[in-house]
Amino acid sequence: MKLLLDTHAFLWHAEGSPQMSTTATEVIVDPSNELFLSMASVWEIAIKVGIRKLTISAPYDRFMTRAISGYGIKVLPLIFEDCTAYEQLPFPDQNHRDPFDRMIIIQALRDGLSIIGVDPSFDFYGVTRIW
Repeated sequence: MKLLLDTHAFLWHAEGSPQMSTTATEVIVDPSNELFLSMASVWEIAIKVGIRKLTISAPYDRFMTRAISGYGIKVLPLIFEDCTAYEQLPFPDQNHRDPFDRMIIIQALRDGLSIIGVDPSFDFYGVTRIW
C-alpha cells in the first residue's frame, strides 16, 4: 500500500504517543507499505516548533531527519499543479479550512495514496483513510 501520513500521525508515531492507533502503527511498520510525508507537513511542523506551539523530543532538524530516514519515508514535494488543485478543492464545511490538511488531501488524490490520520474531514474527498 502507498500511504501518506497526516502530520499528527507522523508526529505521534515518531514520538511513540499512546494516541496512535494500533491499526495505524501496524501499517506504518509493515515493510511492504510505501510511506510518504507531504512537504506541507514538514513545513507545518517547522512553523509550529518555531513559534513554540509544538514541542518535539529533539531539535527540529535532528528529529525530522531521524524520523523520515528511520521509517524510510519519502517526502512529497509541493508542485505548481498541487496549488492549482488546492485553489479548486471544495470545502465540506466551514470548520475544515486547515491549509496543511487540504494540501495533504490534494497530494493523496494526485498520487492515489491512502491517508493515515484520525481526521474524519478527509473522508469527504473520497480518500481512503486508515486509523
